[in-house]
Amino acid sequence: MEYENAIEINKLVKKYDGFTLGELDLTLPKGSIMGFVGQNGAGKSTTIKSILNIVRRDSGDIKIFGMDNVENEKQIKEDIAVVFDTFPFHDTLNAFTLDKILKRVYRKWNNSTFLKYLEQFNLPFKKKFGQFSKGMKMKLQIAVSLSHDAKLLIMDEATSGLDPVVRSEMLDVFMEYMQNEENSILMSSHITSDLERIADSIAFIHNGKIIMSGYKDDILEKHGIIKCSKDMLSCIAEDDIVSARISDFDVSVMIRDKEKCTQKYSGALIENVTLDDIMLFYVKSQSGREWRI
Repeated sequence: MEYENAIEINKLVKKYDGFTLGELDLTLPKGSIMGFVGQNGAGKSTTIKSILNIVRRDSGDIKIFGMDNVENEKQIKEDIAVVFDTFPFHDTLNAFTLDKILKRVYRKWNNSTFLKYLEQFNLPFKKKFGQFSKGMKMKLQIAVSLSHDAKLLIMDEATSGLDPVVRSEMLDVFMEYMQNEENSILMSSHITSDLERIADSIAFIHNGKIIMSGYKDDILEKHGIIKCSKDMLSCIAEDDIVSARISDFDVSVMIRDKEKCTQKYSGALIENVTLDDIMLFYVKSQSGREWRI
């Protein structure tokens, strides 16, 4: 089946007591990696659980591979791999037993691919999972996810708590997975340095709403930070400002359009931004233009 987008979410709403997700629109083009960024409790996991039909949406549409995620759930889930930050397999199992179980679960389970990843990740075949470290458990989840020819990999804070060496190893595997242009990744994470390395696009979620989305390089290129005095802050037009961080010593102002502001404020030094900066200044902007540290 031909489809342009791996995921299409249109006006998704899910209500809980004290929290509402949406209305939320999100599109993951086929063959790309999207970083899904937000604070804890922002709505990342609820969105992912709605995509997987683990929680039932109150309204809106979700299409995976061009198909409704509820009506075609069984067919869709054959081609989805999911990695959560909690380990899904029982501690008494080992990789040998798990291989035999999953052979009955997935039509396209590939034993040789699974063994290849176990060897690549230096994972023992007969050691019980209860004796695995957190990094080993995460590697095992990745090995399982990539061993049944899934076209969409969804990760919910999968690299959190892992040391930098293991995270780097995982990111290399994801890039290898993306060599197949049919494959796509939705990666929820608060470790923005990982997303800066591999993501094509970024969606920022805050209090259940998408506050910004777009191509990562465009977002990073467009924004900038002006370091200035408190007096100079009043000279910067309000429309140019995302928000301003004020300390006892200086002011850091995130501006929306670095190219325009470079010409407009020719004497100002405009610094590049990181995804951490973007998330921080946009989240703070939701409660006012200026904030103190």
